[in-house]
Amino acid sequence: MSDGGISAISVAGFKKNYGAVQAVRGIEFGVRRGEILALLGPNGAGKTSTLECIEGLRRPDAGTISVLGMDPAHDAVRLARRVGVQLQSQGLPSSMTVKEALEFFSRYRGLKPEFGVATTLGLESKMNAQVSGLSVGQQRRLALALAIQHTPELVILDEPTAGLDVETRDTLHEIMAELRNRGTTILLATHDMAEAEKLADRVVVIVEGKIAAAGTPREITAGGSKLTKVSISTRDGAVLREKPTFNDVSFTFDGEYALCLTPEPGKFVRDLLVWVDSQGDEIVDLRVERPSLEERFLEIVRGK
Repeated sequence: MSDGGISAISVAGFKKNYGAVQAVRGIEFGVRRGEILALLGPNGAGKTSTLECIEGLRRPDAGTISVLGMDPAHDAVRLARRVGVQLQSQGLPSSMTVKEALEFFSRYRGLKPEFGVATTLGLESKMNAQVSGLSVGQQRRLALALAIQHTPELVILDEPTAGLDVETRDTLHEIMAELRNRGTTILLATHDMAEAEKLADRVVVIVEGKIAAAGTPREITAGGSKLTKVSISTRDGAVLREKPTFNDVSFTFDGEYALCLTPEPGKFVRDLLVWVDSQGDEIVDLRVERPSLEERFLEIVRGK
């Protein structure tokens, strides 16, 4: 299957079975060049099986998978120089040092070792440290270094920030964003909905081996049943004083703020601005909080 120069990954009619268990049931999606696509789903949804077949570790039972225009099950050697993979566990020998790991993976790809990425990831002082002596955050940084040290066109990340502290997670998020800005394509599997919402250009949600939703984070959340929260504070407190009602949407009150939930935030805010102006008042603060991707994800998983 050719990617036509558009998709870095193309999955069509993909099925994967384990005996009588249907892990993946004929899914189709693509990852566009230069984007971050987040693959979401509960445990047992089929994400790992999908990733393993994209990485060439397993073969599909039906359908086709194309990675950079090649079949990952047959072109692993050619893809090794163009793709970087960060697994949840690299399985490195505990006595191997950071420098040895970087050298080993470079030679596996037939490339000269590159240590600059270790400095970028804050591992320069750990080059001679054994893997067993690294903290969880340092091990995650090493895993990412091994995946990107050869400047791949495509990077596949499986739960790259799971279990990390806030500072380390934020650092890795910055690195992922910079990779995307340089034109690197990223397929990100994560359970962290905030991470997906922050980083991903598009999201694919897999539930029970099927695609349950796909689109941008905003498109996914817009399809939910949750209402948008609007909070407003004005100079003279007209909303607090008059307690208006718009289209059967009433306010509750929290200190200097009037709060409401609305299914039509755009229209509601326009009407609210006109009303505040008619009262001779002035807005001090206006906040519109849409439902989160996590809230919508839970709806999808629960079949709502």
